[in-house]
Amino acid sequence: MKKKYQYTLILSLSMVLFLVCISFAEDIYVTGVTKITMRTGPGVEHKIIQMLKSGTKLEIVEYQTDWSQVRTSAGKTGWVLSRFLTQKVPDALLVEQLKNSNQGLILKLEAVQEKNKNLTVKNAELIQVEEKYKKLKQESAEFLMLDTKYKKMMQQYETQKSRIETLESDLNSEPKLWFIIGTSVFIVGLFFGLSTRKKKRSSLL
Repeated sequence: MKKKYQYTLILSLSMVLFLVCISFAEDIYVTGVTKITMRTGPGVEHKIIQMLKSGTKLEIVEYQTDWSQVRTSAGKTGWVLSRFLTQKVPDALLVEQLKNSNQGLILKLEAVQEKNKNLTVKNAELIQVEEKYKKLKQESAEFLMLDTKYKKMMQQYETQKSRIETLESDLNSEPKLWFIIGTSVFIVGLFFGLSTRKKKRSSLL
């Protein structure tokens, strides 16, 4: 009798602790069976509202020893057997959550790989632009050197051209000078010749 009393006391304390652990509006899950019934009231005589699958997430409205009032994610409220409820997240739901998380990580990885691919392409384009810039810079330097040489040669050409024009001018004026000198010599010679003839005539007289 004493052992039976101790067993009952322990069972009662366990139930009290379980009730204390489950607070109102706390998430809880369907466990242990494939499906359970959710009814309009706490008893099998009440009408079935919905069949709940194992792993269905519920919100505790009121917890009792035999029946508990719960609310679904869709907002529907009803009563289910308390022994089919657990605070532990079902393994199937954990697996599904891990699958979703893994899928999310895969999508993120693909996005990162795509960004890395785009960055690689942009980096290659940047390298090409840099090479073109270096080539253009080198060609510009060569162009400046050639331009400087060209200007220098043009200056030398203009100097030589000026000298040639001066020489040509001198050469063109030199025959005129000789012509003037020759004419002067001829006139002077003619004058002396006439003077000498007059003198000879005077001496004969």
